Amino acid sequence: MMYPDHKTQRYQKQIFLKELGEQGQQLLSRGSVLVVGAGGLGCPALQYLAVAGVGRIGIVDFDVVDESNLHRQVLYTMEDIGKLKAKVAEIRIKALNPEVEVEIFCEKIGPENALSILSRFDLVLDGSDNFPTRYLINDACVLLNKPLIYGSVFRFEGQLSVFNLPDQGVKTNYRDLFPEPPDPSEVVGCNEAGVLGVLPGIIGTMQATEAIKIITGAGKPLANRLLCYNALNNFVYELEISPLESSGLQIPQTAEDFQKMNYEWFCNRLVSEYKDIDGAAFDQLRSSQTTQIIDVRNLHETPRVTEFEHLRIPLSELGENLHQIDPARPLVIFCQTGVRSIMAAHLITEKIGVRTVYNLKGGIIKWKTQR
Repeated sequence: MMYPDHKTQRYQKQIFLKELGEQGQQLLSRGSVLVVGAGGLGCPALQYLAVAGVGRIGIVDFDVVDESNLHRQVLYTMEDIGKLKAKVAEIRIKALNPEVEVEIFCEKIGPENALSILSRFDLVLDGSDNFPTRYLINDACVLLNKPLIYGSVFRFEGQLSVFNLPDQGVKTNYRDLFPEPPDPSEVVGCNEAGVLGVLPGIIGTMQATEAIKIITGAGKPLANRLLCYNALNNFVYELEISPLESSGLQIPQTAEDFQKMNYEWFCNRLVSEYKDIDGAAFDQLRSSQTTQIIDVRNLHETPRVTEFEHLRIPLSELGENLHQIDPARPLVIFCQTGVRSIMAAHLITEKIGVRTVYNLKGGIIKWKTQR
């Protein structure tokens, strides 16, 4: 099928590229990309996806334009202050390319709506600016088997990668790069630390480039690689990302489990709700007959634990089995690597208020290797 003359004229400079050609342009016209966040990263990405001819673009953003956004969020003007970003972005994108279909979601993305929204698009571009949303989008993409284009900016530095896209039989996700979120007390956002205005433009444009490459098959996407860019000195370097066995265990395995996940808590949990203990402290606690011990791994997971008595209640079934826990006795929780046990500690302290809750830091694998 040949493009009409007016379309050929619009896209002729891309069609001239032998790596794309008319076939690549048609793939773009049939493709769909969801952009989560119409902010610093999302604005340039949306512009270049639209003018490149991506057939359908989704925008998820519930925020309104603020004057402090304008130095980096280039879709908006002073007249847009107070307006919903997604609605303004839709108007600007349609002005750039009326042929593009734009679908907006003026709502906060969360476990209750993420799967239904993401499932409508071929791939996802993450333009979010917080860790709960990044982990949520990652897990949803893994469940739905959607490629995810990750980008982040901080002060003068930017990062870019492509997750959940196989390369030579290897496929990584955001949790392989960041198995655990940072301590909330140590996280400084752009509102406090600042960001160079042009930097999101650079990284967001590169995210759009990765989307075009994935849709058309041109070039080599950044799958299993992290690109780092420093605008102050123009340093650019790449890091290879390898799969972690633990990352797959941390991701909800079903849509039902995903919808029960509390990502806000996971990334902003308070250490006062439980106490981390090492192997030596754990050995002391388990020697007491009053201590309860719970394994929250799935039933099929190894290694098996035969060194001490304990309850085995998978995290997904914990809410239905809280009656098995005595709130008057100290409780130690463990899992494979010490991540799901933290989630279990939160659930238990929130629901039944156990007197003292301990988390085996590093999980049962670390405990066994140190014995």
